[in-house]
Amino acid sequence: MADEIPAHGHYLAGEVGVLAGVSGDRIGQWARWGHIRSSRSQREPRVYSFEDVAEAMIVHELEELGADLPSIRRAVERLRERQHVGWPLQHNRGRLGAANGSVVEFEGDEAYDLGARSPSEQGVLETPDLRRVAAELERGGWAARLLPGLRHIEVNPDRLGGRPVIRGRRIAAQDVATLVATAGGRGVLHDDYDLDDAQIDDAVSWWNTARTFER
Repeated sequence: MADEIPAHGHYLAGEVGVLAGVSGDRIGQWARWGHIRSSRSQREPRVYSFEDVAEAMIVHELEELGADLPSIRRAVERLRERQHVGWPLQHNRGRLGAANGSVVEFEGDEAYDLGARSPSEQGVLETPDLRRVAAELERGGWAARLLPGLRHIEVNPDRLGGRPVIRGRRIAAQDVATLVATAGGRGVLHDDYDLDDAQIDDAVSWWNTARTFER
């Protein structure tokens, strides 16, 4: 398969789920059923790339819009056959939406039912492309959507293996949130890691939200 871009980063299912807003078990199911890829390794435990995480975010968003999983899988298969790319939801030529439980693609005034059900123009995903999804992912994934004031979290596939970190630093956000919960932890983060309260509080807010996706 000719991918337009190389794969970046290395993530296990639970790490993908934290960023895509679903459980790690659900990520594994999506990979087995063909909704997303585990482009780093298809053997257990599967290993995913940054681009796979972005694709999982789009699958989640299509579900939020009302598309069912069989329709999403059919859409992925059809787009992959048409485009010959590894991450078809990020490279589709039109906007994606959902109608009557199906995935619909909109091109101008035309609507195409990618899930083999009758389309109607509703629940449109405005710009489901790699640039938009990657921008959201780089701010902390699905949790960042729920925390619009988040400023200090970054996901960079070339930094700390793609783990969410304090922006511009090689300090994992989860580790910050864990340490600050210990006696004297905030002082250690101030003195030894040179983090300020805004950075620490963002890490705590992000982790408290992100870890709920595993429940």
